[in-house]
Amino acid sequence: MSAQTDTLPPSPQAPLSKSNDADRLRIVPVRRTGQWAAAVAVLALLVLALNSVIRNEAFQWDVVADYFTTTAVLRGLGLTLWLTALVMALGFALGTLLAVLRLSANHVLQAVSWGYVWLFRSTPILVQLLFWFNIGALYPEILGVRTVNLLGPVTVAVIGLTLHEAAYAAEVVRGGILSVERGQIEAAQSLGLGPWRRFHRIVLPQAMRSIVPPAGNMLIGTLKGTSIVSIIAVQDLLYSVQLVYHRTYQVIPLLLVATIWYAVVTSLLSIGQHYIERHYARGTAGTR
Repeated sequence: MSAQTDTLPPSPQAPLSKSNDADRLRIVPVRRTGQWAAAVAVLALLVLALNSVIRNEAFQWDVVADYFTTTAVLRGLGLTLWLTALVMALGFALGTLLAVLRLSANHVLQAVSWGYVWLFRSTPILVQLLFWFNIGALYPEILGVRTVNLLGPVTVAVIGLTLHEAAYAAEVVRGGILSVERGQIEAAQSLGLGPWRRFHRIVLPQAMRSIVPPAGNMLIGTLKGTSIVSIIAVQDLLYSVQLVYHRTYQVIPLLLVATIWYAVVTSLLSIGQHYIERHYARGTAGTR
């Protein structure tokens, strides 16, 4: 006898209905009518404000163009940039030292660092500059040299701004160091790395991700904050335009010259900060 196998008939497949596509849920984007209306209103206000600024003859844009690249203004701008760079370099060098002292196991060093940060963060920068400018009333001579000859206006500005910035830089660096996981330091210790190599090769590169953003903000703040040295007759950008408008009485256009230069330099620094942040953020989640 031949083996007989039972085979099941193939199940008929239901034909695709044309109504299946219609039955699918269709995602309808939310209408943001209010947001678009607000955006149009804001743009309209910006256009009106810009038109008012451009067409207002009181701004004297022709005078702004005449003084924008004069020798006096460019000399003041150069001093402002030099003062900003020097103060930031010295301030972060001293601030890093203060941060290390604050994180040390020695309670005396911790107290000294804390006291320094407390003192210079509690006192307005203008008061500090005026104090250093009048230091000759307390110490007429230092190392046999008259204080008036030793501490000129530029030197006073460098000392006052550096000591002030160091207090804030210390907290920025300390926060960056504390952001590094303890396990990273312990792993470096287990490999036999010394304290300096641990700090330079392990801690600092990881801490820079937290240090760079506030440090960039400090740099921009220092650039604008240098304008306060005009109070002690340092010929920075603001003081240079003040000398001009005291002679010509064209206050508004000369202030616009200083404003535009500050905006240009600040924009360039912000672009540089963006690329530095992206460099130190490599390898982290969410980084493009």
